Amino acid sequence: MKLLLSLVFLSIFSVVAMASTGSTYSGQEKREIKSLSKNEISGYLNGKGMGFSKVAELNHFPGPRHVLDLAIELQLSKQQIEKTNILYQAMKIKAKKYGSFLVEKEKEIESLFLAKEVDSIKLEKLAKESAEFTAQIRLAHLEAHVSQQQLLTKKQIRKYDDLRGYSSGKNQEHKHHH
Repeated sequence: MKLLLSLVFLSIFSVVAMASTGSTYSGQEKREIKSLSKNEISGYLNGKGMGFSKVAELNHFPGPRHVLDLAIELQLSKQQIEKTNILYQAMKIKAKKYGSFLVEKEKEIESLFLAKEVDSIKLEKLAKESAEFTAQIRLAHLEAHVSQQQLLTKKQIRKYDDLRGYSSGKNQEHKHHH
């Protein structure tokens, strides 16, 4: 009997606890585009990196924006600065273009749900287009990192990694022996 009462109490407690926990989406229902925060919209429209090239950044392929920020510390030549600036601007133009397309697709998806006019054909088309624009944004950033690496010396890349805090234990040990 005690076991049965315990189970009933536990069940009731679980239901009450689940009902009182809010969704992590709470408050997001007020967004203009529910799937995107204001920061995400701004990032897409302004060609920001937003983590799209993390795999490159953390594998010794520096990003052009950060290379320009660290130009003095990396002792970039005038030619490296010019080429990096061109690379950065081209990447940003491409990322902004696809970012604006992505935001528009997300608005279209939003409008389908708002109007309660969701059908699987429209939804599939828009979702695939949104995903393609996301892929193009990521590709623009990743390609820029690949091109940037080719503009730097190995020493500059090591310095970049150190300055950005990506030093491996091996590099740190090496530094301590000097």
